[in-house]
Amino acid sequence: MTGPVVVGLDGSPASVTAAWWAARAAVDRRLPVLLLHSWTTQPLNVPIAQEALSKQRYGGEVLERVEAELLDRYDDLKVTTELVSAPATKALVDLGDTATMLVLGSRGHGPLAGFLLGSVSLHVLGLARCPAVTVRADDADDADRYEIVVGVREAGAASDPLLEFAFTAAEARGARVRAVRALPLSSLATHPRGAHPDEGYEVDEQARLATAVAPWREKFPTVAVTYQVGRGTAAQVLLKASAHSALTVVGRRRHPAPLSWRLGPVAHAALHHAPCPVAVVPHD
Repeated sequence: MTGPVVVGLDGSPASVTAAWWAARAAVDRRLPVLLLHSWTTQPLNVPIAQEALSKQRYGGEVLERVEAELLDRYDDLKVTTELVSAPATKALVDLGDTATMLVLGSRGHGPLAGFLLGSVSLHVLGLARCPAVTVRADDADDADRYEIVVGVREAGAASDPLLEFAFTAAEARGARVRAVRALPLSSLATHPRGAHPDEGYEVDEQARLATAVAPWREKFPTVAVTYQVGRGTAAQVLLKASAHSALTVVGRRRHPAPLSWRLGPVAHAALHHAPCPVAVVPHD
């Protein structure tokens, strides 16, 4: 896609870090950045009066400051800003129709922090029609993290959008892809760990994983790929694989009703506990 990288910017440290992450991603992909601020949806701790004029002034200052910071670092980056009165959820979801991705700030690690993503972020993650990435205030853009981790269940419509996003991100960043699949613990009963490697269940599943990824290896021949199959829940295996990743990619199903949204347990676990930015990619 050639649409902008859209950042939901409310002035909080997490949203500013998200803007920096978005700028790096946009430069890598040669895309513009759009900074969006909804002056009717501001953090409760914003130290301003509640009058509409003050809120608009605050929003404008936030946009101007962050725009200047991004342009100071990236000379060739195209940045535009929008100060809107529409609720942040609606504005971001609407922009998701044409954006390459949405980028949102998150407040930290752990169950409580995950809950504090807030209704705006959770609704955007569940409703956006493009990939949405959450970035925490302490998610430094560490050059030593050179893997994009993606969870893959089966080949086909459910995995292809995730693999496309992961490979595109890896190619732009100069990173490799780690494709991950979880094996249920029940498989131990019929395929014990002591089986000969050539006959083991894990070998068969790794081959299936490679088959699912193969079309994307052909489309992105310069991207290195690592395969990881582990026993446990999908969330456990994915989080273990993400310990040193630059980005973790998870999926969620598209919803037929425009006002319905739901994130599955794997997406929730990644948003709560992954030690890196998390991309939630809609799929059929």
